[in-house]
Amino acid sequence: MDIIAKNIRHLRLQQKLSQEQLGMDLQISQSAVASYESGRNEPSVKMLLKLSDYFKMPVDVLVRADLSRTDEKGLMKIGNRLLLPVQMGPEGKDNVEVVTAKSSAGYLNGYADPEYIESLSSMKLPIHITGKHRAFPIKGDSMPPASTGDFVVGRYVESLRELRDGDTYVLVTREDGIVYKRVYKEEGKGQPLIQLHSDNPAYEPYAVKATQVLELWEHVCLLRMHDRKPEDINIDSMIGFLRSMKVEMKGKIA
Repeated sequence: MDIIAKNIRHLRLQQKLSQEQLGMDLQISQSAVASYESGRNEPSVKMLLKLSDYFKMPVDVLVRADLSRTDEKGLMKIGNRLLLPVQMGPEGKDNVEVVTAKSSAGYLNGYADPEYIESLSSMKLPIHITGKHRAFPIKGDSMPPASTGDFVVGRYVESLRELRDGDTYVLVTREDGIVYKRVYKEEGKGQPLIQLHSDNPAYEPYAVKATQVLELWEHVCLLRMHDRKPEDINIDSMIGFLRSMKVEMKGKIA
């Protein structure tokens, strides 16, 4: 079934609407709704906008994401971009999407692309988590004990207002891409700034404009993979690592 057709049917059934009721609300016939859901006809751009307003769902999601495999209540708009929720595993438990060193090269362009997010591998942590979580690769030695090859699992933070001074976060910025730092808010004249500090004193702190921060992920745990060769680090080795329970925890776990 075409993805648009599948999504229209999924959203209609989720809201317990008949085809006739949906058609009345959209000011179209029941047969038109049926044709959209069967894939016989595709909705026009005008109708897609109507559907978007009706279901409170971005058009990009309607035409590209398989809503039957996601928790659409967790979809969030960031400016004019979309953040998809993490993939849902068996029994509705959240998986953690893994941005590998290889896939991180395209993250700045792909973080809001549903196809890119769906292409990421996923895994489960041996702890109960709530919310959207993603694992990011570490580069360098600016934030010991984390070092190249390790992964930081972060919980998505919806607003910079939730940022807590002195805590560590994975930030996605327009200039630097993925960075892991200890952060501090700096209010003043002009645009608010975020001060990024390294725990390694060899690295000087620096500031970025709040408007340059695309995503913010609160540190949840560190997966220390430093005893493995870079070429040996993949999703399978990470899962094996988790099974050994060598997980360093930090922060609140729901």
